[in-house]
Amino acid sequence: MSESEAFPEHIAIIMDGNRRWAKKRFLPAIAGHKKGVDAVKNAVNAADELGVKYLTLYSFSTENWDREQEEIGALMKLLIYALKKEIAELHGKNCRLRVIGFREHAAPEVAALFVDAEELTKDNDGLQLNIAFNYGGKQDILQATKKIAAKLAAGEISEDDINEQMMDDELLTYEVTDPDLVIRTSGEIRVSNFLTWQTAYSEFIFLDAYWPEFNKQTMVDAIAEYASRQRRIGK
Repeated sequence: MSESEAFPEHIAIIMDGNRRWAKKRFLPAIAGHKKGVDAVKNAVNAADELGVKYLTLYSFSTENWDREQEEIGALMKLLIYALKKEIAELHGKNCRLRVIGFREHAAPEVAALFVDAEELTKDNDGLQLNIAFNYGGKQDILQATKKIAAKLAAGEISEDDINEQMMDDELLTYEVTDPDLVIRTSGEIRVSNFLTWQTAYSEFIFLDAYWPEFNKQTMVDAIAEYASRQRRIGK
């Protein structure tokens, strides 16, 4: 790889292991989620300092609604707290925040905070932080396919017009390059419906550490591992 190729422009992270981190310490699950918020700040600061252009964090999947209502309620309160507390600092660092997902299912207060954060930071040209909230890769592909099918039915496009770029343009990540590197914590080795289309040629690193243990050194080590690999992308 060239020097530019050896450094990932876009890093995506599946933040896993908050509950297991807490259980290991005989703490309630919400304690793990609170510690996980600190790890989010560590990851964002590290990405910003290291010069990463895009950082996408899988914060809440479409399947996470199946958890106990008490835990979901606590998670939403924690999300509200984190957004209110951190958005000014993100803005001060010239970071742009975008929310990727089906936000129509978010509580009104959460949805309003998303809009406010995006509006406040929309002109920033530093690190772009993408929060994948109520996101699912299969659902993303499905909604993009429906949009393309509607255009085809309306006669706006022909079948020959349909290509990979058109799909890219209709996905929820339409403003973002595909991830170069995907990191998953907690020892699980699967993608869990995360950026299914977009990660077709991403490099994956699976870490045994739980998400609350993530820090700048974790990010540095992951980037070093990425740089040591040869990305052929089918060649």
